[in-house]
Amino acid sequence: MKLLAVFLLVFSMVALASGDPVPDGGSPGDDQVDLLQRSNSCPAGWTQINSRCFQYVLKPMSWARAERNCLSMGANLGSVQDLNEYRQIQAMIATASYEVKTAWIGGTDAQELNIWLWSDGSRFTYTDWCSGEPSNYEGKQHCIQMNYSVERCWDDLNCADRLPSVCVKKP
Repeated sequence: MKLLAVFLLVFSMVALASGDPVPDGGSPGDDQVDLLQRSNSCPAGWTQINSRCFQYVLKPMSWARAERNCLSMGANLGSVQDLNEYRQIQAMIATASYEVKTAWIGGTDAQELNIWLWSDGSRFTYTDWCSGEPSNYEGKQHCIQMNYSVERCWDDLNCADRLPSVCVKKP
């Protein structure tokens, strides 16, 4: 029995001596907070805007190919929830391309005319349509491009046209 007590005492001392010290001014819970913060950050190449991760894809593609490209990265074409988020997405594009370029976002009414949906399934409540849009010109415009005209607003466009795109995903 004495041998077991000595073994447990030595084992306990070794375990305590090999533990990581708490950094000065910190508490044991600080590491947990850091882990939670890191889990909310976006992967390399993605920009965090609000609680989501965005990526600007410069390569021009049709809307469907752009959506498929986003899906391959665990994302969808971007949805826009409010004006502040829209301005931040525009700034991300300007930083990546050195200009404010038109780009696909995930809005489409291809399923039913004038029933606009986001490809990521989020609610379609915020809009920034240009004057006179959506127009569905020649009955062939069912996808949304952003940064259209000098007003940098939304325009419906033929989904087969090729544009850069914006993808979005959760961290």
